[in-house]
Amino acid sequence: MPIRVLPSELVDQIAAGEVIERPASVVKELVENSLDSGARRIEIDVERGGIGLIRVRDDGCGIAADELPVALSRHATSKIASLDDLESVTTLGFRGEALPSIGSVSRLRIVSRPVGAEHGAEISVEGGAVVPLRPAAHPQGTTIEVRELFFNVPARRKFIRSDSTELGHIVRLVERLALSRFDVTFRLRHGERLLLDAPASNGEGAEVGRLAAVLDKDFPVRSVVVNHFAGPVELSGWIGLPTAARGQPDQQFWFVNGRNVRDRLLMNAARLAYRDVLYGGRHAAYVLYLTLDPKLVDVNAHPAKLEVRFRDSRQIHDFVFRALERALADTKPNLEAAPAADSGSVLRSPRLSFGTGSSDGGAGGAHASGGGYSGAGRNARPASGGYFGGSGSLPLHQPERSPWAVADTVREPAELDSSQAMSSEEHPLGTALAQLHGIYILAQNRDGLILVDMHAAHERVLYEKFKAEHGAAAPASQHLLEPIVVELKSHEVDGILESRGEWEQAGFDLDALGPTRLALRRVPALIAGKNVTEIVRSVVRDLEMDADAHHLDGAADKFLGTLACRTAIHAHRRLSVPEMNALLRQMEVTDRANQCNHGRPTWTRLSLPELDQLFLRGR
Repeated sequence: MPIRVLPSELVDQIAAGEVIERPASVVKELVENSLDSGARRIEIDVERGGIGLIRVRDDGCGIAADELPVALSRHATSKIASLDDLESVTTLGFRGEALPSIGSVSRLRIVSRPVGAEHGAEISVEGGAVVPLRPAAHPQGTTIEVRELFFNVPARRKFIRSDSTELGHIVRLVERLALSRFDVTFRLRHGERLLLDAPASNGEGAEVGRLAAVLDKDFPVRSVVVNHFAGPVELSGWIGLPTAARGQPDQQFWFVNGRNVRDRLLMNAARLAYRDVLYGGRHAAYVLYLTLDPKLVDVNAHPAKLEVRFRDSRQIHDFVFRALERALADTKPNLEAAPAADSGSVLRSPRLSFGTGSSDGGAGGAHASGGGYSGAGRNARPASGGYFGGSGSLPLHQPERSPWAVADTVREPAELDSSQAMSSEEHPLGTALAQLHGIYILAQNRDGLILVDMHAAHERVLYEKFKAEHGAAAPASQHLLEPIVVELKSHEVDGILESRGEWEQAGFDLDALGPTRLALRRVPALIAGKNVTEIVRSVVRDLEMDADAHHLDGAADKFLGTLACRTAIHAHRRLSVPEMNALLRQMEVTDRANQCNHGRPTWTRLSLPELDQLFLRGR
């Protein structure tokens, strides 16, 4: 076949394959043009999932009658005129491909009236053939109708899904566009049904209503405001608390200079920021806006403009990661904030069921018992000695012989002593009352009842302590008069020696005595005197299982997190009341204390009204 120049109609249809993938792609291009025109109200009407009709009406600046035919030509645009303009483009559209591409695969009609014109004008395109311009009545702005999409391209029509599927894509797209501009009114209808009505939001705090309508009514309450600057770069928006995580990444919205993008670099930075506070398989919810000099970002990297390229991608990645990590560091117990675990679902459940799984489960669901616990099972013997320095344990209740002792006990209402009352007012986690089944700490504050998972809480406290020491200097360690010899498999010894630097930075001094024997000559002071051999073996096993996990700081955080998990107090460890209070106070000043290293919640709260609800008690 000889080389020939393709007809313009075929060129437009080929170009349409890059720009127009499905009905939602048409909506995106048309609404973005409306936003670029300065519109403050945009109405979208669709029929049959967008295949039958897509109509976008706006009140923007409009298009002059003599420019309508030009607008249907390929690469015709009013947004750039030179390469310098392309390097600093601030509009959503700039290629000049959308209208001719849409017109080549549909029946297209454009009616527009610019500012100051006495009347509007109308132009139509059917399968690439342009109908001559004619006058038309129209208010200021533009209306574009797209009917019978892909009617002349049967091969493309076969790839279109059902009406409900295509409509779902359109709804999600319009929701993203609505989140990009709070100052614009968006209205989406499918036939006679109103699917989205988002009035313009102006003024501080007015965005909350649109966030609740698009994402979830609880999202504004269960999110943290982000507002971070660094030179010409600004990151703002809302990030969901770890307790608001979802089973799929369907509520992750990124906007770069007002443009809706799905950029891998930005999504990865956000994922890494959540790495220590999300349970395995969960996904964060967030709405984030990155604003920077247009010259620092290339928006001409994707035909649909969904991805961008940053001039200094590593710097942008680190900026986003550090900003989000700093915001999430404040997720610690607070009297005004929501608890780490939602107890409402338990109260609303018609039946309360209690599992029998391990209480110390992290990402994998179970943890071996580290130092400080002897034996196994719920009736195992607790190790002696208090972890926080005390040597006492909670005494068992000894009932009085006299049956009248109960009456003497309950005759007067119980009152807290002054020290407990003051502590309850000042501390979000209140004061410890007892330990439940060797697993949970029961406490009370001024608002009600507090339950703390002691292993998960202590794991987070230790992990943050290890990270702080790792970043500052070598942690306190203890030299051993005689080395501790640990028997391991040969490949495990080789793996430890390869990562010797991480172990040494954590306070270990070790070397190999043979292919399967490891000698520990120095250990961190925190685990000195405990079952060091079992802790080391557990860390080695966990690191092997988590070999593919990715962390920004390499293996350091992974190692320290595993060490904290294996070092933390485990189930059935009896704590005294002072020890429990000490752990509560440490939680209140520890970053990210609402979740353990694996993302499990560390505490929950039952308010007095919720307790009244349980017992059908009125106040």
